[in-house]
Amino acid sequence: MKIGVPRESAAGERRVALIPDALAALKKVGAEVLVESGAGAGSFFDDAAYEKAGARVVRGAEALFGEADIITKVQRPTEREADLIREGAAVVSFLQPANSLDLVRRLAERRVSAFSMDLIPRISRAQAMDALSSQAAVAGYKAVLVAAQSLPKFFPMLTTAAGTIFASKVLVLGAGVAGLQAIATARRLGAVVWAYDVRPVVREQVESLGAKFLAFDVGENDTEDKGGYAKQLSADAQARQQQWLADQTKDFDVVITTALIPGRPAPRLITRATVERMRSGSVIVDLAAEAGGNCEVTQPGQTIEHHGVIVHGPLNLASSGAVHASQMYARNVTNFVTPLIKDGRLHIDTSDEVIRAALVTHGGQVMHEPTRAAMGLAPTTSTAGPVAQSTGVTA
Repeated sequence: MKIGVPRESAAGERRVALIPDALAALKKVGAEVLVESGAGAGSFFDDAAYEKAGARVVRGAEALFGEADIITKVQRPTEREADLIREGAAVVSFLQPANSLDLVRRLAERRVSAFSMDLIPRISRAQAMDALSSQAAVAGYKAVLVAAQSLPKFFPMLTTAAGTIFASKVLVLGAGVAGLQAIATARRLGAVVWAYDVRPVVREQVESLGAKFLAFDVGENDTEDKGGYAKQLSADAQARQQQWLADQTKDFDVVITTALIPGRPAPRLITRATVERMRSGSVIVDLAAEAGGNCEVTQPGQTIEHHGVIVHGPLNLASSGAVHASQMYARNVTNFVTPLIKDGRLHIDTSDEVIRAALVTHGGQVMHEPTRAAMGLAPTTSTAGPVAQSTGVTA
């Protein structure tokens, strides 16, 4: 069984799917790791470090894809990479199938077993595989640093000979992993922090980090799905929430938004009118920019100034913390991949809820039901159970 680690080809992507320290666990299950030369350079892991850990460094993507039975990536494969993957091989990455239906179709046609790390269920047994959470923690941390760099004020309170400088006021919208990390980081920098989330259950977590929880009754009792994510609110509840937030945000120096709903556009929390009510020099960092943004004026991938307010719409912020982001992602991938290897074979047990949830294509079929629905396909009628396959041969 050969596991391939190609260089990431997406613009600005500095992370790598597996780092040298991750190789020991894979070797224990009999896997050989192939690393494309330079794959770890963006995260400061050189070829020599991989070779010392027991990997074989391969020059060129074609050679690596041609040999590997499992391809591990951070970003989804490009069209070219999808064609390079051997038929019957597997790929593990952030596939985001709802946003890449043509790619999913191509992977199915090539009989590739494709696993999406963004579909790992949020259950206790899968915590060590939860790549969304590990990368969100990096993004939440970095978002505060971006805000602190842009804000024309200090974050902490300072007592100086020139008088007292009062601490900046930070509002974090969304108290998931990214939001909680943003709260903790802003607090460490000395800001006074408030947070808001539609899920009242997170109040205790927010307050445990030293922040204050802003409470607002959206008028809906069921605001959290079984995976722990916030549910989409009704149009009426969204409108009332926007109006309430408009009254809150005008008093803050920094607003960091982290609200996301899996498979849907990011909920609109901050309207254009709300931005225009904020003080000049205030900063918004919109971590939902890639999904359309929580702020109406956000421009994905850009930093703009609107009515005197600096609005950041960063994409792939986790990549800016490439060393630790790669370290955590590699652990997630290793913990997911090792149970797939048994006796030198790719063993896909679709009765396992973690594997079943992450499996997008297999054996020429699209297996992920929401993706099938988005593609206009009927629900699958396949029976769940173990599927063992010889290296490179799809069952």
